[in-house]
Amino acid sequence: MWRGRATTVRFVLPADVGDPGSPSGGNVYDLRVSAGAERLLVAGDWPRPHDTAALEQTLAGIPDGEVVLLDGLVACGVPEVVVPHARRLRLAVLVHLPLADETGLDPAAAAVLDEKEREVLRAVGAVVATSPTAARDLETRHGLGHVHVVVPGTDPAPAARGTDGVHNLLCVASITPRKGHDLLVRALQRVDADWRLTCAGPHRPFLRELPPDDRVSFPGPLAGEALTSAYVNADLFVLASRAETWGMVVTEALAHGLPVIASSVPDALGDGGLLVPAGDENAWEAALTRWFQDREFRSGLRAKALARRARLSTWDESTRDLRRVLATLRP
Repeated sequence: MWRGRATTVRFVLPADVGDPGSPSGGNVYDLRVSAGAERLLVAGDWPRPHDTAALEQTLAGIPDGEVVLLDGLVACGVPEVVVPHARRLRLAVLVHLPLADETGLDPAAAAVLDEKEREVLRAVGAVVATSPTAARDLETRHGLGHVHVVVPGTDPAPAARGTDGVHNLLCVASITPRKGHDLLVRALQRVDADWRLTCAGPHRPFLRELPPDDRVSFPGPLAGEALTSAYVNADLFVLASRAETWGMVVTEALAHGLPVIASSVPDALGDGGLLVPAGDENAWEAALTRWFQDREFRSGLRAKALARRARLSTWDESTRDLRRVLATLRP
């Protein structure tokens, strides 16, 4: 339980955090580490809301001196709301992805978001990042000295069986430019091999911009047994993200012992698979070609995934780590 002897920890989260139609790694993280705590959900088109009244009212209703953790998507774009409350509340901000790193932002908008985020993060008592790489980036980007790392956990999962061991590929990610589906499909189309790719995740307008190919299927967001079945029946997990702070779907795949080729996820992947340079279509083509043509390479990736599977942290560990961070805010 999150309730301490003198303080109740409150989590301020986006209102859609529990929406099954909009799954995301950030939402899963928020739900898992906030279990047992008081969740305060605020509606708005974050991180650039037209109306901040819901967040203002939520923070104003919390007594002075209380410990509050805010999701960065809610907090980092509105310093005019958050910073004044940092003077009376013990605030921490959880950053899943720096606001300016979202793919598709024009430079001017990114610069504004970066400055707003800097103002918020410098004002609060603690910043929580979800990976060592993300923590170093925040420290350098914003000149911070109070960034803590709390990596996502994993649940025990059944081992992947695959199909024929080669040709059934799986990607689990929202269909957005940042996740690199366009690059992945183009690279696969250049590979001389029989393949099938399942892209599980919420459909976005970006779907219409992907190269057409009847070997690619889009079943939408999967959860529960359907998601487990997708992992268990896959031969290879692929994620061509242009930017990530962790990449929870990678550790989910590794929890199944599923071979992984991915970009932008050095901390989540560790030594459990092949890390490809982000945005490099030629490198993706070479990696996928090797997967289809080199049996020893495939066997090596499976062995790496199984070894990493045995060392993954749990959600209980993540929750304990976060509690230790928030305890530093108490007198």
